Amino acid sequence: MKFVLVGTAYPHRGGIAHYVALLSQSLQEAGHEVKVVSFSRQYPSLLFPGKTQDDSGDESIRVDSERLIDTINPFSWFKAGSRIRDYKPDLVVYKYWKPFFAPAYGTMARKIKSAGIKNCFLLDNVIPHERRPGDIALTKYALKPIDSFIAQSNVVAKDLLSLRPEAKYKEVPHPVYSIFPTGGKSEEAKQRLGVKAKEVALFFGFIRAYKGLANLLKAVAEIPKERDFQLLIGGEFYEDDKPYRDLIQNLGIEDRIVFHDRYIPNEEVGDFFAAANVVVLPYNSATQSGIIQIAFNYDKPVITTDVGGLPEVVRDGELGRVVPPEAPSVLAKTIESYFDQNEEALFTPRVAEEKKKYSWARLVEALEEFAKPS
Repeated sequence: MKFVLVGTAYPHRGGIAHYVALLSQSLQEAGHEVKVVSFSRQYPSLLFPGKTQDDSGDESIRVDSERLIDTINPFSWFKAGSRIRDYKPDLVVYKYWKPFFAPAYGTMARKIKSAGIKNCFLLDNVIPHERRPGDIALTKYALKPIDSFIAQSNVVAKDLLSLRPEAKYKEVPHPVYSIFPTGGKSEEAKQRLGVKAKEVALFFGFIRAYKGLANLLKAVAEIPKERDFQLLIGGEFYEDDKPYRDLIQNLGIEDRIVFHDRYIPNEEVGDFFAAANVVVLPYNSATQSGIIQIAFNYDKPVITTDVGGLPEVVRDGELGRVVPPEAPSVLAKTIESYFDQNEEALFTPRVAEEKKKYSWARLVEALEEFAKPS
């Protein structure tokens, strides 16, 4: 079969680019032809909150792609649609995660559909974490010409059906990210990152308000100072960092925070997870999180909040702990209990077994079925 994947790809950086690369690789390993169509301009510089949109890491999966889509140039949408249509794929698969891409994707999909070619959305989110006026209208525009959908959690499936009740979809969980190298021994990783504590929790990924880092910092302040504990933070700020730094100072927890406030290149990711005993995702809202799949790749248990589809993946008492959102005191007690009860030893082998379910082969099979002639 012939597939076209539409989404972020190298040299753009981040989890979506890693996802597209791994899916392309998996489809090719299954014997399919794959073309990747990416962005000549993903975000205008004024709208991108990070420092750079490109990946300079040495360990990137470098897929060949045609960089055809300029998200603020409608002429490029028609050009990309025509180019894809001329390729005559069995299925065009779009990685969709926010309404910003709806005008481009919706326009391309209509042009492609007019030639009798099927479109499929891989849905990270349907309704975004941070809602803005017009999001629902834009999302409906993007969803309308799409023939089939992959929802990566039950919450995403419900959101899809709220806007497209007749949607043809499959629920397939987010596969494990297997792109990253190992981090070596824990003590060596700690030394490289400047971590000194015996008990280490990790917050990983870019930092925005909905991810709840402020609540985690408040929780750290409630963990008794006699504990040999530190919070390791690895990720770039996608908003003003001053409120967080002021909070750390006001709480008096400077010595308990190890901050690497930058985009973490692929070749360094392993060190962060090797240095940690548990990954903490204190999100205020979410549908799912690719960080869980990175954690599972490293056999790391997760403490997360009861929002969106996160409890579907981190089953409380089996693979980690699930706590109420925006409840720092509960989170602090849960972190303490995790170490007191040696839950790392209990959960780690279960995570190692559970991650086998999150295979790329399962996603490939679902796409193959959607690509078959009707």
